[in-house]
Amino acid sequence: MATRTAEFAEEQKSILEAHPDAPAVQFEHVSIGFEGKQVLEDISFTVKRGETRILLGPAGVGKSVLLKLANGLLKPDSGQVWVFGFEVSAMREQDLFRLRESIGTVFQEGALFDSMTVRDNVGFRLMEEHVPDAEIDRRVTEALRFVELEHTLTKFPAELSGGMRRRVAIARAIVTKPDLILYDSPTGGLDPITSTTIVELVIKQRDVSHTSSIVVTHRLQDAFMLATHCFNQEAKAVTPLPEGELDASTSFMMLHQGKLVFDGSTRDLVRSDDPFIRNYLS
Repeated sequence: MATRTAEFAEEQKSILEAHPDAPAVQFEHVSIGFEGKQVLEDISFTVKRGETRILLGPAGVGKSVLLKLANGLLKPDSGQVWVFGFEVSAMREQDLFRLRESIGTVFQEGALFDSMTVRDNVGFRLMEEHVPDAEIDRRVTEALRFVELEHTLTKFPAELSGGMRRRVAIARAIVTKPDLILYDSPTGGLDPITSTTIVELVIKQRDVSHTSSIVVTHRLQDAFMLATHCFNQEAKAVTPLPEGELDASTSFMMLHQGKLVFDGSTRDLVRSDDPFIRNYLS
């Protein structure tokens, strides 16, 4: 009889293989508003499998709302949202639950459970899936090793620094080996040095696992580091790409006043003549 671990892996695999040629994420003319205020209007974009899309824009422009639409926590007023070929904007909650097994989310400021140890925070989804304890321990330890926090298994969030809590949040997002990760301002509120550490982990996940992702950030330094750095497998460290080179799997989107005002490459972004974009980047 197959273990719950094997069943979990098989379910995840079957979801991804159902539509093998479909992009990781696709928005088609998506609009949503709250209490009469339009938040997102006619948003269309695609995230290819293995691609990282960096989402820029002022505070309150709807970046977090877009991520909630991507994992089905919100339904659009109009338009369609597709993830791995499934229309999440029309799926039942029980079907969304299975699809979310292939999605990892890093929430703003970590959103860890204060009353749980690091081990239980990282392994929470596996515990809900009734994965055997020994397998949970193995997977959690592996995820914590990836973020260099293996020694924190028995600690509680209050015992960790802000940067460490954010790294635990990344471990929780990757513990199920997702094929899509949604990062909601992973460096928000952190000092520049700690922010760099977090961005290095995002780069490492991108280059080691080739995970599709949407990265919401307001820090231009973080955004351009993602585009200009790579994880060097030999050095086991994040290093700058050769001068003039950019990561081919990383590109940008920008929201302004509820609309997608930019969708393209790093070079096209920095060369844009759009007054809002030039002012934002200055």
